Amino acid sequence: MASIKGFFDKLSSAKQARFGQKVTPDILEQLFPIRNLSEEIRQSFASETHVELIDGGTTLFTVNSQADCAIYLIFGSIQLTDQNGRSYNIEAGSAQAKFPICSGSKHTTTAVAQSDIGILRVSLKIMSTRNRFQHRALEIPENLRDNRLLALFADHFQNHELDIPSLPEVAIKLRKAIQKDVNLDVAVNIIQLDPVISAKLIEVANCPLYLTVVPAKNCLEAVNRIGLTATRNLVIALSLKQIFKSKSHSIKQRLETLWKQSLYLSALCHVLAASSQQAKPEDALLAGLVCDIGSIPFLNFVANLPDEFIIESEIEQALPLVVAPLSATVLREWQFADEFVDVALNSRNWYENLGEEFSLTDVVVLSRLHALIGNKNNSELPAITAIPAASKLKGIALSPENTLSILHDAKHKIHEALAIFNS
Repeated sequence: MASIKGFFDKLSSAKQARFGQKVTPDILEQLFPIRNLSEEIRQSFASETHVELIDGGTTLFTVNSQADCAIYLIFGSIQLTDQNGRSYNIEAGSAQAKFPICSGSKHTTTAVAQSDIGILRVSLKIMSTRNRFQHRALEIPENLRDNRLLALFADHFQNHELDIPSLPEVAIKLRKAIQKDVNLDVAVNIIQLDPVISAKLIEVANCPLYLTVVPAKNCLEAVNRIGLTATRNLVIALSLKQIFKSKSHSIKQRLETLWKQSLYLSALCHVLAASSQQAKPEDALLAGLVCDIGSIPFLNFVANLPDEFIIESEIEQALPLVVAPLSATVLREWQFADEFVDVALNSRNWYENLGEEFSLTDVVVLSRLHALIGNKNNSELPAITAIPAASKLKGIALSPENTLSILHDAKHKIHEALAIFNS
């Protein structure tokens, strides 16, 4: 029972609150990320927890105030207003109500009950439960045990037979050179060994992502403007397109789609990092580009199977399960820093919250959620104001449509950058 209380603490601020009916296991099974806990924990919590009753018109919390719990809306309606005075409503039973209305260390909105409401308060600890993988095996959920493709790949992965793509040669040489603390001229000479990468680097240095008056005319000027470390990340990013290839027509199409999605995410990450000034833009760009890189060895494995094993529905089921651990495995093999591995493992975890500082993972999580909001095929998404990463942003408002206005306003910059990377 003590471990359960570690996840679900009754809060001192709620001791004098009015409580109604008990929370049922069925309700808990609908709530993210509580639904990911074991059935035993959910049952135990439901047996001792009641819905807290709040009168209509009550202010639950105010923008920029400190948060000591995560809150779920169980019944009724609530209005959330951001720091610019723009508002939106969440109704109980809606897709957004499956997620907490707040879950960070600081509130990004003011919440007012529009009617009599029932809420559930849980400890913020539940939001930081890590989703780390041990890379010796892939655990297949019960509902996917009949997926033959996933079973085959799990054996392949566990037996250390994964075919990891190689980093492009120019990226490897440049990284080794920078580790030896070479000067600018040596780095430029390495980049110029690949004329295509050299030309693209100049284009990137002159694109709208960078504020520049005098265009860079050659590779040396481009590297001098961007900096050596940032150049290393950009060279890796620019050279990655060549590994998104397959001889299989169907897998080739999937890899082309993945490349475009990764490019878009990376551009969003760059803009958000640059605008917030809380992360290095080139680190963010590279993190967005490689966080799903594990899809490549999985799809290449599929491409080499007999046709009878290549079933689209099984690929769709398997990809969400394998992409994080495979991406982490690839990035470790490529000797990427731990912060990039953390991004790969947690960029789909809206409630990742390992510390108070705005991290590279926070950049990618916010950018990914922004990219997904509004997509009709992704209706079950939390409000962007409610996730922990949002509470760490400084000086960037969240729009009433629950998207990051800074990314919306930078559309032209993003599309011009995409054109360079995708050419």
